[in-house]
Amino acid sequence: MRVVFIGTGDFGVPSLEAIALDGRYTIPGVITQADRPFGRQKELLPSPIKRAALKLHLWVFQPENINSAGSIQQIQFLKPDIIVVCDYGQILSKEVLGIPSIGILNIHGSLLPKYRGASPIQAAIKNMDKETGVTVIWMDEGIDTGDILTSEKLLIRSNDTAESLHNRLAELGARLIIQSLEAIKAGKAPRIPQDHALASYARKIKKEEALIDWTKDKQEIDAMVRAFNPWPVAYTTLKIGEEKKILKIYKVIISHRARGNPGEVVRIDKHGVLVAAGRAGGLLLREVQLEGRKKMHAADFARGARLAIGTILGQKDED
Repeated sequence: MRVVFIGTGDFGVPSLEAIALDGRYTIPGVITQADRPFGRQKELLPSPIKRAALKLHLWVFQPENINSAGSIQQIQFLKPDIIVVCDYGQILSKEVLGIPSIGILNIHGSLLPKYRGASPIQAAIKNMDKETGVTVIWMDEGIDTGDILTSEKLLIRSNDTAESLHNRLAELGARLIIQSLEAIKAGKAPRIPQDHALASYARKIKKEEALIDWTKDKQEIDAMVRAFNPWPVAYTTLKIGEEKKILKIYKVIISHRARGNPGEVVRIDKHGVLVAAGRAGGLLLREVQLEGRKKMHAADFARGARLAIGTILGQKDED
C-alpha cells in the first residue's frame, strides 16, 4: 500500500516514523510546509516532519499552496492509495481529497466530535477535562467532520502540560494509525458518522488569551498555566519601579492556604512565591520568566527582583 504523509508539526512525527519503520507500506513522498524563518536572525528552519523524513531518507515536497495545479499534479504522480494527514496547517481542497484510490486519513488529538479545530490539547487541559484521546477520521471537506475510523481515550494527569499531553497523544496517534492501516488492508475499516450535534471547537490560540485573571479560582488558573505551557505561556504583569513588566509563569502548585486579595503576593520563601487567587486559596509560583530575562525558579526571581510581600500582580493602571 502506497502511503503519502502530509504534516508539519511535532505531533505527526511518531506516526510518520511508525509507518516508515513498519515495513509493510511504501512512502513515495512526504508533504510539509515550506521552511520558515525563526528567531532574531530569521534563519530558515525545516519543519519537524521534514527533519524526520530526511532522517528516514524519504522524498520531501514543500508546496506553498498544496491546492495549486502544480501541487495536485505532483501528488497524483505519487499514486497514493492512502494519504495520512496530521497537523499540517493547510486545508485540503476537494481535488486533493479525491487523489488517493482509497481515501485520506486524519489523526486528530481529541475525541471527536469534541474539540474540532486547531488547539484541542490546550482546550482539554484548560477546561479541566478528566480525559481526552486521539481520533482517526476519513477526511472530508469540513474541518474535522469526517467519519470516524477509530479512537481511543487517554486520561489527563493532574500535572499534565500541553507539552506532556501532546507527547503522549502523539505516541497514541502513531499506534492508532498503524491499526487503521491494518484495518484498511484487511477490508475491516469502519466509517462511523460523527454526531455533529455534539461538536465543539477549539480555535487557534491568541497570545492575549494567556493573560491571567487573578480573580478566577485557583484551579482555573492552574489549568490555564498548564494548558499554555510551552506556548503562548500564561503571564501576568508586575510593576518594577515605574515600569510595568511581563512575568511569564511556567509552573505553579495549587495552595489552599493563601489569604489575600486576588493577585497579592502573600508569602516568599525557598519554595517560591505564593499569590492569592479568587475565592479561597491561591497558587505557589515555582517557575517564572521576567521580560528580558531567563526562565528561573520563582524564589531566585523574587530575590533578584527584590519582590515584596503585598505586591499586587496584574494590577491595572487605574488601580
